Amino acid sequence: MENSSFFQQTHVYFRKIRRIAYKEKFWKFIVFAFIVSFLVAAVVGKDMFTTYESTKSGFFSIASASIWIGVFNSIQNICKEHEIIRAEYRSGMKISSYVTATVLWQFIICLIQSVMILGVCYIFIDFNSDGVLMPAMIEYFITIFLMIFGADVMGLMISSIAGTPTTAMTIMPFTLILQLIMSGVLFELGKWSEKIAYFTFSKWGMSALGSTADLNNSKFPLEISKAFPNVTRLKAEEAYDHTASNMLIAWLCCLGLALLFYLISIAALKIKNRDS
Repeated sequence: MENSSFFQQTHVYFRKIRRIAYKEKFWKFIVFAFIVSFLVAAVVGKDMFTTYESTKSGFFSIASASIWIGVFNSIQNICKEHEIIRAEYRSGMKISSYVTATVLWQFIICLIQSVMILGVCYIFIDFNSDGVLMPAMIEYFITIFLMIFGADVMGLMISSIAGTPTTAMTIMPFTLILQLIMSGVLFELGKWSEKIAYFTFSKWGMSALGSTADLNNSKFPLEISKAFPNVTRLKAEEAYDHTASNMLIAWLCCLGLALLFYLISIAALKIKNRDS
């Protein structure tokens, strides 16, 4: 193993991770995604695309569910195998190969979950808007997938840093709360919080969803909701501009964050095992 190339080791560990996933019944994550998406779509579906507030809050619910599902996929994946990783690292395992194999497997899981979520939402929601670059359904799929996959890689990063599964699960709620607050939906962000929001999938996911739906269009009447008193539209929000540049920036930022968290995961595991 020590003399194997990065790609050879990645292939070996991908097959190993896949075998373990089948043994541990990975399909439970698919079922979890179905249940969550069903509950969200059933609740928000009837009001979506009727008013600005209902559409925005509906997208917020979908984005929150996507991020929650992604983090839940992977939050314990690495920390629960830390001793095994340490032993194999001594035998010549490349940390980068192990993390890459894990990310590739999670990519497949997230892809299946994204198809399922969009399919469930399609039953309850009439996606009647035109997309920016392509049909709206395809744009919604890409955005949902990027949020789930990005949050999944973020979960792997937390799992790499945390010492134990218990610690990882303790960190998880704070991570999710940060994502919700920094989405810009529930609260108006200040200068410092806006900078923090740049590192959240909720901000960019909401931007992409709103761009596809063209939330700034006057077809969405303004009706202040008692349930969401802070959701107002006193002026057009640039984040939801129905433009190709806005959409692509949101997607690229999601990909960039996923890449950043992937690299941090590798670095964290190398630091943890530097004395091995």
